[in-house]
Amino acid sequence: MSPRPTRTSPAHPELLLMLGSGLTVVLIVIIVAALLIREHASTLQAAKRSTTNIAQLINADVLRNVELYDLALKGLITATQREDLSQVAANIRHLVQFDLSMAAPFKGEVLLLDATGAVIADSSTLQPTPRNFANRDYFQVHAKDAQAGLFISRPFKIHCDCDQVWRIAFSRRVSGPNGEFAGVAVATMRLAYFDQLFSTLTIGNGSSVNLLNNKGILLAQQPLLERDMIDKDLSERPNFKRMLRDGSGSFQAISAISGKERLFTFTNVGELPLIVVVALPSEDVFAPWKRVALLTSGATGILCIGLLWLTWMLRRELRRRYRAERVLSEQAATDALTGLPNRRVLDERLRLEWDRAQRSTEPLTLLMIDVDHFKAFNDRHGHSGGDEALRTVAQVIGNNIRRPADLAARYGGEEFAVVLPDTDAKGAWLIAEHIRSSVEHLPRVAEDERPITVSIGMSTWDKRSRMSLEALMLSADQALYEAKHSGRNCIVDAAT
Repeated sequence: MSPRPTRTSPAHPELLLMLGSGLTVVLIVIIVAALLIREHASTLQAAKRSTTNIAQLINADVLRNVELYDLALKGLITATQREDLSQVAANIRHLVQFDLSMAAPFKGEVLLLDATGAVIADSSTLQPTPRNFANRDYFQVHAKDAQAGLFISRPFKIHCDCDQVWRIAFSRRVSGPNGEFAGVAVATMRLAYFDQLFSTLTIGNGSSVNLLNNKGILLAQQPLLERDMIDKDLSERPNFKRMLRDGSGSFQAISAISGKERLFTFTNVGELPLIVVVALPSEDVFAPWKRVALLTSGATGILCIGLLWLTWMLRRELRRRYRAERVLSEQAATDALTGLPNRRVLDERLRLEWDRAQRSTEPLTLLMIDVDHFKAFNDRHGHSGGDEALRTVAQVIGNNIRRPADLAARYGGEEFAVVLPDTDAKGAWLIAEHIRSSVEHLPRVAEDERPITVSIGMSTWDKRSRMSLEALMLSADQALYEAKHSGRNCIVDAAT
């Protein structure tokens, strides 16, 4: 059978639809991901600002109180070095020596030690209890280093009946008239000060505030993450080494104590050898962001799935519509009786092939075919027999049209037309003869003595011809007329 008219495939619109939908989903995901990433960064920055503010508040309070202790030590050293102080009464001398130490909060003992470490003055009594602290770190540091300045000791406990709490000591060297080592002025502070200071800050559950010296010794922690954390050496831990190297800042890292990721914000306390560290669990920092991210991701996922589902439904509807249109188009372009293309398709294809032939100068042949004595056949066998004969002839014509560009169509009534592009008169004659012979040798209908035959008229245009398309059709029709009046069951070429 000859090829059907070309129909527009739905593949291209479907591809554009799927591509557009896919790109839209990807774009939505990218935008939402970018917003969530930006929100994640904003959450982290907000947490850093919050912890930095807390660290700075602690920094300022600790620095102010350490300065009070330092003033007390300097006042004690200055009073000790006054020569006229030995002339006054013991109670007056005691008042002058320890006057400035009264303002220091959470104050423990303020002592004056001689060059051997023995206590020679005590803020708590006019007559000091005989004690020696030559084995303490603050005494040994000043005895060895004249430039030690203000020294902050490791935490320690004073074992007595009235007090078993942790303390740290602030100390300064006392020098003699010639710069020689003359003793140490030392003031102790109860670490309850840091506990009270840290407990006033709201930093959330699982968070901690820490105070370390520059040797990695933990001086205070609120709340305590482990037992016996005070006076613990953390100097070998990577997080402390980073803090010591950077001086101040924030970073996220795994905590060696909890084993979970934390946000560490740290800063030095002025010029003192102290570091304040605020540590927040990362899961707490990003908990609000995770809730928003989960909600946003869920909504975005539902939106994208809905969009893809609607796209699939639209694609299915387009396919259904295309199939319906294709059926209607085929019905409109196909002769219902014979299944061949109808007159409308013939006219369109003939015009198309004519224009192509004009450009390529290749020959174009038109065959006009008529079933001989069809009216008499129809009278003998009825309309059903006539219809069956037309279908059989159409099938024979279609079977002899092999090339994709060739077209066989029903012209009207018992007439058919065949368009043969790129076919000269000789080639067209062979095809026409095959059609004529094949029809002639069809089985006879109901023992009819007369076989079914066809008459064929043909006309060929080539580059030497000057005829128009209308002239080509007219000459083929005239050749058919001549064939019918020349005995039928024959072929007539309009050129002969």
